[in-house]
Amino acid sequence: MPDQLNWVNEAWQQVTQKINRTSKTIGANFPHASENGTYILAEPHWWTAGFWPGLLWLVYQDMKDDALKQLAEECEAKLDAVQNEYYRLDHDMGFMWTLTSVAHYKLLGNEDSKRRALLAANLLMGRFNVNGNFIRAWNPWTEGEDNSGIAIIDCMMNLPLLYWASEETGDPRFKSVAKRHADTVLEHFIRNDGSVHHIVRFDPESGQRIEAIGGQGHGPDSAWSRGTAWAIYGSTLSYHYTGEAKYLEAAKRVAHFFISHLPEDFVPAWDFRLPVNIESPKDSSAGAIAACGILLLADKVNSVESPAYQRAGEMILESLYKNYGDWDGSEEGLILHGTSHFPEGKYTDNPLIYGDYYFVEGLARLKGFKELFW
Repeated sequence: MPDQLNWVNEAWQQVTQKINRTSKTIGANFPHASENGTYILAEPHWWTAGFWPGLLWLVYQDMKDDALKQLAEECEAKLDAVQNEYYRLDHDMGFMWTLTSVAHYKLLGNEDSKRRALLAANLLMGRFNVNGNFIRAWNPWTEGEDNSGIAIIDCMMNLPLLYWASEETGDPRFKSVAKRHADTVLEHFIRNDGSVHHIVRFDPESGQRIEAIGGQGHGPDSAWSRGTAWAIYGSTLSYHYTGEAKYLEAAKRVAHFFISHLPEDFVPAWDFRLPVNIESPKDSSAGAIAACGILLLADKVNSVESPAYQRAGEMILESLYKNYGDWDGSEEGLILHGTSHFPEGKYTDNPLIYGDYYFVEGLARLKGFKELFW
């Protein structure tokens, strides 16, 4: 590791020490956002259920701590009821079972985990709308609601479950669905300047695009930073699995937009394109997600381009560690100042479990861990 990255070893030590402490209080549960120093626990069906066990697996790779392994396994087992219940499953099955069952299978070869992940992949593939070439995002939130034509940029990070399933089974259908969804994102979500729509509504019968919706960004034409981060990482992963240059070019375009709009401390506001009268709190989780995607992108581009991406990913993570990390306090979260959903006023200055996860994944990459759960 280069001398200038000595902070990575220090950060990793801080992370492992803190996870050793907080694992004893969080246990085999599903933390979502931290409030007043304590993680609020979500139900197992919530989209963030995979991030805590995924974080435990990241640390287990290095520490081989059986207590962390047991907690991750217990979390994974609790998700069985969610699969069996079925009705609350949506496109976030990729987030949930990639970081639990796929991670477990890749690290330890557990056959039950493989079966769970393949079942999740089949259920995720079943959400594909063949008329519009998109994976439907959600089920109705309220009685009578029709969101059957809704797709969102976050789903780019659910596609690796499908790519993995094709590689594991030799069945090309999973990969085909993932690619067709990714192609729809390239056509309808990613703008020419590299900014990204959060939500696009299609006619579920004809497949025609109807409108873009602001979602968790300020508006349909704004640039929600976490959505931008999802697009960077998800497009790079699509290139990783397919080798098709269009995904690499899309990832680069979005990464250029993201990096060029970062402030002096390299950690973005919740939206890059805001009117002057709108608050712009930070979203540290968007920085962590983007850093992971940018570091993978550095591995995929040529040797001339690679150093610029590598350095950008490193600088984001270093700032998160030095300026946003909570290492000595009573806070359960690792990284402060995340914004979950600003338009709804939900957790607008809080540690978020996905921010913590991606920060640790980025550190693991800088430390040389090669296993990519995604």
